[in-house]
Amino acid sequence: MSQRVLLTGANGFLGSHILSELLNRGFFVRSVVRSQVKADQIARDFPSFKSKMDFGIVPDMTVSGAFNEVVKSTPPFDAVLHQASPFLFSAIGNNAEFLDPAVKGTTEILKSIKAYAPEVKRVIYTSSCAAVLNFNAPVGTTPQKVYTEDDWYPITYDEALAGSKADAYRASKKFAELAAWNFVKEEKPNFDLVCLNPPMIYGPLKHTVSNVEDINESNARIYSNFVDSSKDAPLPLNGVHMYVDVRDLAIAHVKAVTTPGAGGHRIIVSSKSISSQDISDIFRKNFPELEQRTPIGKPGTDSLPEGAYTISNEKVKKLLGLEFRSDEECFVDLGRQLLEIEKASA
Repeated sequence: MSQRVLLTGANGFLGSHILSELLNRGFFVRSVVRSQVKADQIARDFPSFKSKMDFGIVPDMTVSGAFNEVVKSTPPFDAVLHQASPFLFSAIGNNAEFLDPAVKGTTEILKSIKAYAPEVKRVIYTSSCAAVLNFNAPVGTTPQKVYTEDDWYPITYDEALAGSKADAYRASKKFAELAAWNFVKEEKPNFDLVCLNPPMIYGPLKHTVSNVEDINESNARIYSNFVDSSKDAPLPLNGVHMYVDVRDLAIAHVKAVTTPGAGGHRIIVSSKSISSQDISDIFRKNFPELEQRTPIGKPGTDSLPEGAYTISNEKVKKLLGLEFRSDEECFVDLGRQLLEIEKASA
């Protein structure tokens, strides 16, 4: 009998790729989304897997008991993959609205699994390198900083409340992940926990997107800065320069379900660094139609500061056996799709 898993946020950028990997590997998947409209769209996106899917509707994951019913299953679920986020950046009025829902959304599903799905043996929680990096430290240092799973964003809850929205967003990732680890430590449920921590996530979309306004946030940055720009525009700031292809991250989630030794581990899922110049060079090389639209910068140079930090991926390669796609594969596939979406929405 195939494994049965529950996946939250299955209609999103990452979630749709995880869903695809699970279905193609023979899993039965219950996709948890916020509305029936979103469930119907998933059914249309994966028409050949109707017998391997069902759906759960949770309009607000921060409500007490929100997951009590959707975690129940006959036969029971073997694992739960929780990667949905409970809020949108643009909808936040104050920093507490970042922090409280993130923590509550995480603990609510863990409480429901413990109480109503005791047969679940593993929970895979999608955290972020926002919970790992020190955003107050310089990007370049001597010696070079190499972040590992032992690192945590050094910010307190009070500092996050008083800081910028960006501070609060990053801190929400830290405190939500800590809440998950603390739950397992204190409540001692039947399941073990795997936390996956990706940096920036790029790559082609699996779910239906009909116009450029609906492109997810990280890929929208690529579109606005490297496709819908001009050759003489300044290169955009690098931001977080470490990234992972969404397809590799999806595979990591499935491997976290199927690898017995992954339980209890925090695992960074990061491919390598990439600069704005690198992305520009890839687009200009592979898309002649973007000659006038992609910033030139200084081709072939490194736009990152000397000694720019890196993030170790030794653990994910060793523990999960994950291999990473090349920069070209990630950004050429993405660029091709962005141009298709643009053309379709014109």
